[in-house]
Amino acid sequence: MSHAVQERPVTYSKPRGPLAHARLPRWTPAAVAAGSIAAGIGIGFAAGWHSKVQWGMLSALLFVLGTYAITTKVEGARQAKDRVATSLVWVCFVLAVIPLVSLAWVTISKGMEVLDVYFLTHSMNGVLDAEAGGGVYHALLGTLEQVGIATLIAAPIGLLTAVYLVEYGTGKLAKAVTFFVDVMTGIPSIVAGLFILSTWTLMLGFGPSGFAGAMALAILMMPVVVRSTEEMLKLVPNELREASLALGVPKWRTILKVVLPTAIGGITTGVMLAVARITGETAPVLLLVFGTKLINPNPFEGAQSSLPLYVYEQYAVGTDAAVARAWAAALVLIAFVMILNLVARGIARWKAPKTGR
Repeated sequence: MSHAVQERPVTYSKPRGPLAHARLPRWTPAAVAAGSIAAGIGIGFAAGWHSKVQWGMLSALLFVLGTYAITTKVEGARQAKDRVATSLVWVCFVLAVIPLVSLAWVTISKGMEVLDVYFLTHSMNGVLDAEAGGGVYHALLGTLEQVGIATLIAAPIGLLTAVYLVEYGTGKLAKAVTFFVDVMTGIPSIVAGLFILSTWTLMLGFGPSGFAGAMALAILMMPVVVRSTEEMLKLVPNELREASLALGVPKWRTILKVVLPTAIGGITTGVMLAVARITGETAPVLLLVFGTKLINPNPFEGAQSSLPLYVYEQYAVGTDAAVARAWAAALVLIAFVMILNLVARGIARWKAPKTGR
């Protein structure tokens, strides 16, 4: 005799608490930011503050406090802490970007008043500093030659030093090299210039030249290349090295064909950071190159000029025409560094190992 099993209906009990908490709409951060800016400006006017920096700092403080208060009221204290952390990140980002954008805007707006083809193709030969006219060609040529020579000296030495530290360096010698690289990273530019002045000029008797300035710039450039290249080489997976060595490839060829191509993008970026570090240096050029208004295409003999030195000299004159030339030269200097970075990124992408099939 079979017994039929009677199914009982399944009942669900309602949860005691809500499963979904209240959420603020997506436009809340923008609304809080707008309200904080308006409140900061209003309080600044009422308090008689004339500095926009004070208005901005007060607005940032109100933005963080307002975000915390509104989020705590609606979403709870736990979510409020998360939103406050996000707000602090955004505030720090804005505080970092504002000076950069302001600097770029002022340089472009003031530099474009003088910058033209004539300015780029003429020197200051025969032009008084207080007069209008003249150009930056001699300084641009000097910067190209000095930075180029410094890169040819520092980049290979820094690259080989980094390869030694990562691939071969063990023991006291590697520790000593690492220590001196760290020390050289913080050397002021004037110290590098004085070192070359005391050895190349005073002891060996050579006169001012672009090559002397390039050697001082190379001293400043080498530690940056070493540290950046060293970090990029450490990021290369050891499995790639082991696979190459397992196939019987010599270590030097593994480094040349596997390790360096894998890290070429980061290495190129590090070299360009070092180039940007030395391009704006004035002290070594002032000590070793002296500066001139004439076009000197020979970096191994005679005084030369450079863009940073040209900016310093023109701004020191103080007249409207000279200050306008200084802003234009500063814009040329920024454009020079940007072009070098774009070229370097193109080379890195071209030489980087291809991914996919």
